Amino acid sequence: MAKKKSGIELPDWAVPLWEDMGSPNLSDVEGKNTGDLLERRHGLRKDDLVEVQLDARAFNNGEDTWIRGRLLSSGKSSIEILSEDGKNNFIARDVIVKIVLIAHTRPAYIDDKELLAFERQDMKRRSNLHEKVEKESKGLDDTHLWG
Repeated sequence: MAKKKSGIELPDWAVPLWEDMGSPNLSDVEGKNTGDLLERRHGLRKDDLVEVQLDARAFNNGEDTWIRGRLLSSGKSSIEILSEDGKNNFIARDVIVKIVLIAHTRPAYIDDKELLAFERQDMKRRSNLHEKVEKESKGLDDTHLWG
């Protein structure tokens, strides 16, 4: 059974995840696959609701090969999904057979002002942390120098 949320139909398993995110208007962030190139917005995004099918050879017989949930992160070798049962799953890209996009919940990266602001703040925080560590350790590790 699917429920219609803001013009987008969500499967029952996705509704609680969508509600936990504050029930964002899904129609505002729909993907655009056709039209002017500058207007197209497609591909997976942070917080997308997805279904991931895993290679059956990685499981015992009879185990479900699908993980359904919210995409938390996507790296070179793995993805992280908050599953419908609330568990964080880290999945190696090597065992992924298929990813089905159920719904975008955020704007495309280039249009996502909240995400861009977060990344800017995170870069500042990391830079300040590196400076602090450098100042605190300066001169303490000179024992390897000759002279």
